[in-house]
Amino acid sequence: MLGLNKRDTRFLIIVILLTLFTPFLLQPFPEGSAMAQFNGGYPDLMAKIAIFGIFAMGFNILFGLTGYLSFGHAAFLGVGSYAAVWMFKLLTLNVFPALILAVLVAGLFSAIIGYISLRRSGIYFSILTLAMAEMSYRLAYSVLTPITNGETGLQVRDTDPRILDGAGAAQYPNLFGLELSTSWDWRVLGHVFTFNVGFYFCAVIAIVMFYVSLRIARSPFGLVLKAIKSNQTRVNYTGMNSRPYTLAAFVISGMYAGLAGGLLAVMDPLAGAERMVWTASGEVVIMTILGGAGTLLGPVLGAGAIKYLENIFSKINEQVLHDWFSFLPDWLADPVVWLASRFTGEGWALTLGLMFMAVVIFLPGGLVEGGQKIAGWFRRKPPADGGDDPEHHPKPAPHVPHMANTGD
Repeated sequence: MLGLNKRDTRFLIIVILLTLFTPFLLQPFPEGSAMAQFNGGYPDLMAKIAIFGIFAMGFNILFGLTGYLSFGHAAFLGVGSYAAVWMFKLLTLNVFPALILAVLVAGLFSAIIGYISLRRSGIYFSILTLAMAEMSYRLAYSVLTPITNGETGLQVRDTDPRILDGAGAAQYPNLFGLELSTSWDWRVLGHVFTFNVGFYFCAVIAIVMFYVSLRIARSPFGLVLKAIKSNQTRVNYTGMNSRPYTLAAFVISGMYAGLAGGLLAVMDPLAGAERMVWTASGEVVIMTILGGAGTLLGPVLGAGAIKYLENIFSKINEQVLHDWFSFLPDWLADPVVWLASRFTGEGWALTLGLMFMAVVIFLPGGLVEGGQKIAGWFRRKPPADGGDDPEHHPKPAPHVPHMANTGD
C-alpha cells in the first residue's frame, strides 16, 4: 500500500486512526465531573498537537536520523508564519497558497543557514544554529520592522489588498470558502466531543507528512542518514561525500518547520518574533527526546504530551488546588496548596523539567521505549505445564575432551 510493506502499512493505519479519533481520546471524562479538569478536546489544543507534531517530525529527520542537534529550528517556524501572513495580506485568505509559500521560503532560508552551519559538526554545529536563530529573532524583532512589524507582530487587516479575494471577501483564513473555525459538537452520555474543521485540516496534513517521513526513513537516502549518525567518518572513508546528504536533511527538516509555522498562522493569522525565540527551538528538542529520538512516532507523542500537559497544568490555579485538598485540615492544606502551586499555573515548566529528567534517566528511548517495555510485559508467556519438572529440561551435551593432533 502506497509503497509500504505490510508492517509499515499497519503502522500507518494505526497512526491515521489515532489522529482522526483525537477528539475522543482527549475528552475521556464527562462534562461537569470532577475529572473534567483533565479533558483536552479543544479545537485549539488539538490543532496545536497536530502542528507541533509536524514540527517535531521534521526535527527528528535531522536529529533522530542524522544525529545533528540544531538549536535554531524556531527560525524556520517563524519564517513560515511570516510568509503565510504576507500571502494572506497580499494575495488571498485561501490557506493553500500561504502554506506553499511558507514551505518554499523556509526551505530557501534553511538551505542558506544549513550551508553555513554544516561546515562544522557536533557542538559547534549546534552553537552555529543557535547563533543564526538568535540573529533571525533580533532581525525580526527590531531591524526588519517594515516586514515583520516588530514586537507588535504581523496581522491580517481589513485594509489589506488581497488581490484574488477582492472586496467583501472573508476576513479569516479559509479552505475554499469553508471557515476553519467551524465546529460541530456531539453530546452523548454527558460527554461533549468537538469536531473542528481547522483541526481535521491540520490532522490530514500531519498524516501526509508522517507518511513522507516514513518513506524517507525507509528509503536508501534514509539509510545513508542513519549511517552518518552512526559514524560519519566511516561514511566519508567509503568515498561518499556526506555533505549533500546532511544539507538535504537540514533543508527537509526546515521545510517541515516552515509548514508548521504556516499552519500556526492559518489557525491564528498572526506572526510574531516570539515564535523564533531560542526557547521555542529548545521546546522541539524536548518534544523529540521525550517521545523518542530516532523513532517515527516518538516526536509526535512527545509533542502531544507536552502540549496536553501544558494546557492541563497551566489551568490549575490555587482555587482548584484548594478544592482538591479541601479534605485536609487548614493548617496542612495551606502549605500543601502552596507547594503544589509551584508546579502548576505559570510554574508548570518545573513539572516539565522534572518529567524530562525522569525520562532521560530512566527511559532514554523516551515514551516509545516505555510503551515497548509495557508491551513486552504482556507478551511474556508463562512457562508450559511441567516446566519445573527436571524431566522436561534439556539435558546438557556430554563433554568431549579436546584431543590434540598427534599426526597419526
